[in-house]
Amino acid sequence: MPSSSSEGPVIDRLVSANQRYAAEFTDPGMDARPVLKVAVVACMDARLDLHAALGLELGDCHTIRNAGGVVTDDVIRSLTISQRALGTRAVVLIHHTGCGLLNLTEDFRHELELEVGQRPSWAVESFKDADQDVRQSMERVRTSPFLLHTGDVRGFVFDVTTGLLREIDPANGPES
Repeated sequence: MPSSSSEGPVIDRLVSANQRYAAEFTDPGMDARPVLKVAVVACMDARLDLHAALGLELGDCHTIRNAGGVVTDDVIRSLTISQRALGTRAVVLIHHTGCGLLNLTEDFRHELELEVGQRPSWAVESFKDADQDVRQSMERVRTSPFLLHTGDVRGFVFDVTTGLLREIDPANGPES
């Protein structure tokens, strides 16, 4: 794992990398509308290289990432803009094995409140079962009144040790 101290502050390294990138950059002449008309909602985990794992190229999709890949109000906001303003029609939800949210609870918010003197306005959205949380996320997308296209919503769990996606059947929840 690279150390930020060996080559200077990490943000300076990122800015330098951007300058090298920009020196050879050619405007691809793309529109903001994804070519494949798909939005991918996934966890922010650094082990997920979504474009490589899904065979995507620049411009193919909208990518929305957060802790856990959970469908929150802000994800619905982004999906609504993606669909209504930029033409996406399909939604792919991706959680993964070994997610950090599996070990957190809402106590995290209370600990933060004790530390900083203010409780966060957001929920942790932790979960104990990734499959069930994918089902919940699919249901949140499918029932949102703001989204135009809710028929093509599929959810998966990405295995960080094999690189494979495992599709989650929305009908096989604990209540089934």
